[in-house]
Amino acid sequence: MSKTKEFLIPFVGLKLGKHHFEYQINNTFFKNFEYDEFQSSDIKVNLLFDKKSNMLELEFKHKGTVNVPCDLTGEDFDLPIKGKMKLIVRFGDEFNDDNEELLILPHGEHEVDIAQYIYEMIALSVPQKRIHPGVKDGSLQTEALTKLNELSVKEQKEESNKEEDIDPRWEKLKKLLTDK
Repeated sequence: MSKTKEFLIPFVGLKLGKHHFEYQINNTFFKNFEYDEFQSSDIKVNLLFDKKSNMLELEFKHKGTVNVPCDLTGEDFDLPIKGKMKLIVRFGDEFNDDNEELLILPHGEHEVDIAQYIYEMIALSVPQKRIHPGVKDGSLQTEALTKLNELSVKEQKEESNKEEDIDPRWEKLKKLLTDK
C-alpha cells in the first residue's frame, strides 16, 4: 500500500483537543489494497481525532453502501453497511501494530497513516452471507428464480402422482407384516 497524503494525519501541528475529519471512500481506495469484492462502493467515514499530551485517541465511524452479488441468486445489489472502531495511539521505542486497538509509534513521529484501519473496519463490517433484500421479502423477480419455481412445481406434482399409484404387490407385502 502506497501512502496517500489524504490518509496521513500530521498530528504535530494540531492543538490539544478534538478534531474532526471526513473521508469519502469508493472503489479507488480499495484498489490500493488489491481488494475487489465490491462492484462499487460509496462510504462516508467520520473520524474524531482527540489529541492529548501523551497519546492520541481515534474514533472511526462509517456508513454507506457496497454493491455486491447476492450469495443465493447472483444478482448485484447495494448492501448498506455501518460500523465503528476505536484506536489508541501511544509513543514508544519502536513501531508496533500487533494489537488491533493500540498502535505504538516511535518517539519523534509526526504523522499517523489511518488508511489500513479504515480498510479493515469497512471490510470487516460486510457480512459473510450477503442476501438480496428482495429474496427475504419475496419481491425479487429474476429469470433464475422464475425457472427454479417452474422446476420445483413440476417435481411436487410428480411426487403426488407416485403416491396415488401404489403397486398392489406392496400392499400384499405390508399385509404379511401386520398378519403376525
